[in-house]
Amino acid sequence: MRSAKAEIVPPPDSEVSDRLLERFLGYRLKRAFNVIQSDLTETLKPFGLRMTSYTALVLIMSNPGLSQSQLADVMDMERPNLVVIVDELERRGLIARDRLKTDRRTYALNVTRAGRQLSEEAMTAAERHEARVLKRLTPEMRATVATAMTLIRNGGAG
Repeated sequence: MRSAKAEIVPPPDSEVSDRLLERFLGYRLKRAFNVIQSDLTETLKPFGLRMTSYTALVLIMSNPGLSQSQLADVMDMERPNLVVIVDELERRGLIARDRLKTDRRTYALNVTRAGRQLSEEAMTAAERHEARVLKRLTPEMRATVATAMTLIRNGGAG
């Protein structure tokens, strides 16, 4: 008995379609995120930051005394992966890691003067990035997208 083999003929590049995937909102979200991430990566390069190190720096700046455990939770990262980021920020003199007097196993994270300055400059650049990437969205559309993202993030809970 002969097995039926489908002839595999790859389409030329101009004929590739993701139309079947476009019906899935998750696919569209991922594709949109790829555009945003790529542009943000380029935006943060002059500051020597990646998206994760930028996020950590801003969170530490806006939450003085934040513990590494709390930072890992809010960033939804495994603690060992976060340690690499915290080590890098500390090595660059952007944050300080101080042991808590009440719990010698826990570090309180704080930005340094240099960290605050770099964070503020990077946030200004990130605001320009977002304005550039989202320029075709009206303020109403941005508000709708923001609300939808919050609902998705919260698992549908208000």
